Amino acid sequence: MKVTPLALDGVLLLEPRVFRDERGFFQETFHKQRFQELGLPTNFVQDNHSRSCRGVLRGLHFQLQHPQGKLVRVVSGEIFDVAVDIRPASPTLGQWCGTMLNDQNHHQLWVPPGMAHGFVVLSERADVLYRCTDVYAPDDEYSVRWDDPTIGIKWPLDSLADTPVIISQRDQNAMNWQQLQTLLGIGT
Repeated sequence: MKVTPLALDGVLLLEPRVFRDERGFFQETFHKQRFQELGLPTNFVQDNHSRSCRGVLRGLHFQLQHPQGKLVRVVSGEIFDVAVDIRPASPTLGQWCGTMLNDQNHHQLWVPPGMAHGFVVLSERADVLYRCTDVYAPDDEYSVRWDDPTIGIKWPLDSLADTPVIISQRDQNAMNWQQLQTLLGIGT
């Protein structure tokens, strides 16, 4: 497995070996000992499966008391996956990084605890699987705006052509960067 650090400390792009032949392919998506040797977490406590149609943008979600590390992969379709650093003591606080995940490249993204996470679906449909290091805690879930100008994520929305971006009501009502800073107890 090839591991490439991305722009934010701790965010990693994982490129597993994919064995292809006339029957299809095989890949190993998790191996506890290999993950330990690479310094990756092995204490996953919850697996999630999300299916979304083209144009759906989910995020940017996070939990504060129960921060979740997420190992994200796409089993069908394509997404642009994003992590935003919201760790108060981090030198990259407020910065973001993103990468394409799809069923052709088989890449995985490790998003460590303390990050907000989200993605937009670029294919007709996408099935996204992610393993979490802590359980979902609905009373501890927050969302920061996907289009906050202070964060300035460059979503590849041009590739959606005439497809509108579809956002949940909760994400439409998400806090902005200034409100997030107040929530985190840091200066503006």
